[in-house]
Amino acid sequence: MHVKPSEESNSVAIIIKHLSGNMSSRWVDFLTTDGEKSYRNRDNEFIDEYETKEELMKRWDKGWALLFNTIESLQPEDLQKVVTLRQQPMNVMQAIQTEIAHISYHLGQILYIGKQIKNEDWTILSIPKNGSEEFNRKIATNKKRD
Repeated sequence: MHVKPSEESNSVAIIIKHLSGNMSSRWVDFLTTDGEKSYRNRDNEFIDEYETKEELMKRWDKGWALLFNTIESLQPEDLQKVVTLRQQPMNVMQAIQTEIAHISYHLGQILYIGKQIKNEDWTILSIPKNGSEEFNRKIATNKKRD
């Protein structure tokens, strides 16, 4: 969790800490307050305090719970409302898209770091290299059975 590929890189622990801080800032009082909360210390998110895996996972789960609870609570009429993010007005859909793009970027970093560390022990999350034909064959076989 704390391995850094280089001095300028972030560890998985730091990325988790950053994403959790970001999600907490963005999703608490989403419709009524700026997405960049005054209590957030973004710079501190990039300092590895060597928390345990359990502590990091609590942060991780809390951030995701905030995101999903907020999105699930939105009503159709909320989607055209204007919210602010770092004092910049945008509609709710734009704010959600901005946050999802940001999260996706960092999730890609986590996956890349994990793959570097685990190497051949990495569990492929999609189609393995040189596995496209077999995957397509399985899909075609399953469709014929349906």
